[in-house]
Amino acid sequence: MKNVLAAAVLWGTAGTAGLLITADPISVAAARLVFGGLVLAFMVRGVRITPALLLGAVAVAAYQLCFFAAVSRTGVAIGTVVAIGSGPVFTGLLSRQFSARWAAATAAAIAGCAALIAGSGARAGDQVVEGVLLALLGGLIYAFYAVTAARAINAGAPSDGVMGVMFGGAAAVMLPILIATGPGWLAEPRSLLAALYLGLGTTALAYFLYGRGLRTTPVSTAATLALAEPAVAALLGLVVLHETLSPVSWGGLVLLGVSLVAVAVPARKPTREGRPVSEGEPISAEAGVDGQRAR
Repeated sequence: MKNVLAAAVLWGTAGTAGLLITADPISVAAARLVFGGLVLAFMVRGVRITPALLLGAVAVAAYQLCFFAAVSRTGVAIGTVVAIGSGPVFTGLLSRQFSARWAAATAAAIAGCAALIAGSGARAGDQVVEGVLLALLGGLIYAFYAVTAARAINAGAPSDGVMGVMFGGAAAVMLPILIATGPGWLAEPRSLLAALYLGLGTTALAYFLYGRGLRTTPVSTAATLALAEPAVAALLGLVVLHETLSPVSWGGLVLLGVSLVAVAVPARKPTREGRPVSEGEPISAEAGVDGQRAR
């Protein structure tokens, strides 16, 4: 789970880094995937390239396009909450990996995200149906490629290779978009450095860690832990950008933190002998498949 949380922290820094760039957001997203995807593509070893992984690569690229199309219609705050908040719900449904505790913690985390944004002064009047539908589509696409990656990793494929195939393929899809939107802004040193950080840090390193995390963390839990991203973004806004949070936003931040802790701390249950064990820990040598750790 630590790898997933580390990935979410890196994702949370993307917004602050993006403020250093003055360019078309779609062009920035394309550059981020091209830089990060090319690095991850070098890790494609020992993995069989299947139609499912290739479809996952298209989904990675499609998510970026859906997300930016959504926020252009609804505004950044609402589009982000809908896309990021719906991701864990769709992931849990697609993977069929959910429990009562997961459902409660995920609902609380989504409520915390909504309060965090609502307290920032985002206006509901900026919301349009088309933008919300695009954001929901983005959340579904994210869930699809996360579940696709998790299934390949759980089937024995190396996590680095799986991420390499998906994000290397996404880089190939986004390269024409980067060229079409005009990459001239990369000639500015500050913009180039920021784009490299977005690609190498918030994409290549983040998804390398996320893939490693999927080896031992159920994908539904990983998707909920990824909701740490808006919390990190809000804290960076306070510390780096000297923004302020309203009491509602602070309440949302606390609720989000508590819900993430509830997901991250393993559930414990007694065995027949009364010894508490972590959920997923083998109960005994005879426990067999039912006692194996979830992967």
